Amino acid sequence: MNHLRIRVLLMICGLIETSLAHAAVDSYRFAHVTIATPWYIFLFLMLGVFSPFVLMAVLAWRNAMRKTTPESSDIDNKPKSE
Repeated sequence: MNHLRIRVLLMICGLIETSLAHAAVDSYRFAHVTIATPWYIFLFLMLGVFSPFVLMAVLAWRNAMRKTTPESSDIDNKPKSE
């Protein structure tokens, strides 16, 4: 009787695993690859590559604009002689 239970349990486990494998293979039906897919990948990668350069340009421009303002605070920070 115990030997029969083990066989049934192994058979059920085998059936479950085959159904999971079948579901994994069928999931690729929903991955539609069209002629536009390479363009989407290219645009996504282009944004990832060029966004640091855009950020670098914005930060450099901001730093350059900050340095052109008159620095009147240097006069206020000088120690007073007594």
